[in-house]
Amino acid sequence: MALIDDTRAILADLIAFPTVSSESNLDLITYAAEMLGNCGARIGIHRDESGQKANLFATIGPEIDGGIVLSGHTDVVPAEPAEWLSDPFEMHEEGGLIYGRGACDMKGFIAAALAVAPRYAALDLVRPVHFALTYDEEVGCLGARQLVEELGHAEVRPSAAIIGEPTGMRVIEGHKGCFEYTTQFSGLEGHGSDPDKGVNAVEYAVRYIARLLEIGAELRRRAPAGSPFRPPWTTLQVGRIDGGTARNVIAGQCSVEWEMRPSSPADADHVKAAMRAYCEEELLPAMRRVSPDCAIATTIVGEVHGLEPVAGNEARAIVSALTGAQDADVVAFGTEAGLFQGLGMSVVVCGPGSIAQAHKADEFVSLAQLQSCLDMLDGLAGRLAVPEAE
Repeated sequence: MALIDDTRAILADLIAFPTVSSESNLDLITYAAEMLGNCGARIGIHRDESGQKANLFATIGPEIDGGIVLSGHTDVVPAEPAEWLSDPFEMHEEGGLIYGRGACDMKGFIAAALAVAPRYAALDLVRPVHFALTYDEEVGCLGARQLVEELGHAEVRPSAAIIGEPTGMRVIEGHKGCFEYTTQFSGLEGHGSDPDKGVNAVEYAVRYIARLLEIGAELRRRAPAGSPFRPPWTTLQVGRIDGGTARNVIAGQCSVEWEMRPSSPADADHVKAAMRAYCEEELLPAMRRVSPDCAIATTIVGEVHGLEPVAGNEARAIVSALTGAQDADVVAFGTEAGLFQGLGMSVVVCGPGSIAQAHKADEFVSLAQLQSCLDMLDGLAGRLAVPEAE
């Protein structure tokens, strides 16, 4: 059977696992572990504190430093069946396209990697290949953070990583970071007929959002000259606001979920310092004049630094050679790549499908893109089995 047929069959199985970030990914991890174990891979499964999520880290080849990681996240964003033309958790193929939640983001890459695994196992590898499947990338790269921490204490360390996010098989050497937060406002409930006797948490949340938008406008004006990113400035975005109980009740609680994608660490520091000062110097004093128990608390969901373009990137050189790419690019969306780079590894992002299809109804990946990914991974197998020229 051709590799593309194996990949299609594996992808059908992967899509059928409803690994929305709010749910367990253990069934998918067990499935992948069994496939890789049948190839003779050394298997490590590491659960989170809840026991309902897990990373898989599997190795084929010698137990030495310098291996290459093939990394993909197993979680997907929610899918509303009514918005899809077919069941989002059942693979549908039509016109050379494979539809299903996670088809491109990023179960297509995982399926291709699992399909190629027997090829790696059949070779006498001089350099190990590692398969890293993580949980909860979509909600703060939680699994990758756990994995990288564990790798940092491991006796055997990989030196390069290919993150298979959907890039249309373009070679991506840099992207912005992704910092995610939830800010909770605790006010004082009361009857809507006398607003001055309460502290409306929703109103203070709105003022907080307005300040975020002001800072967002300032960041546009301080975009770094020559920035390769589009847009070149650090962006701020409010994704969700939730508060209050009824229109005639002064809202006692409100939460704001927001993010920033910094183009530089200095911008991230500036935003956090400015918002902290605004809360401490303006919002909280006004709230506590009515009730001293009022509070504003920001929880860090995740602060994942970006992937910095660097000279001498071995992962970029390898993938460029395998794909025939003449250059590398940068993107605005975030991945787990910066976490691996923070461990001292060379990292590149390259995978099948388009980010334009991710997080949408009728998400798809083309068979042509999957074949291009297979060609890259199959070529990598041969490269790992041949000693590097001195």
